[in-house]
Amino acid sequence: MGKVKDILQSKGRNVFSVDPETMVYKAIELMCEKNIGGLMIVEGGSLVGIFTERDYARKLILKGKSSKDTPIKELMTRKPFTVNPENSIEECMSLMTAKHIRHLPVEENGVLIGLISIGDVVKFVIEEQKNIIEHLEGYISR
Repeated sequence: MGKVKDILQSKGRNVFSVDPETMVYKAIELMCEKNIGGLMIVEGGSLVGIFTERDYARKLILKGKSSKDTPIKELMTRKPFTVNPENSIEECMSLMTAKHIRHLPVEENGVLIGLISIGDVVKFVIEEQKNIIEHLEGYISR
């Protein structure tokens, strides 16, 4: 099974982030513009939280708050679970399943270097299985 670094190699290491004082509305605009489901919250160069569409729906809308008047620090998930480039895809799947999360920030030596989503993991596994099947079909038909 592959590693987180394999996903980052194919998808890139772009990470979109905002600071904790950013208003939720601005964060949602950025997420919409970039077509992403989660933003990293970075303060002083360090990852302090993550904000996802799920946070928006459960912590803002259902509590009757205004996205234009609420800073993201009030809704973000603090101290998100992270992985490093050497973690296996299997470890990521287990963590995502056990903790019911869809995004994993990737840190290396305490520095945020990427983000993987459940979609990235599923795509990687499907591609890996496809390659194994093609290899086995080639082996059998020899």
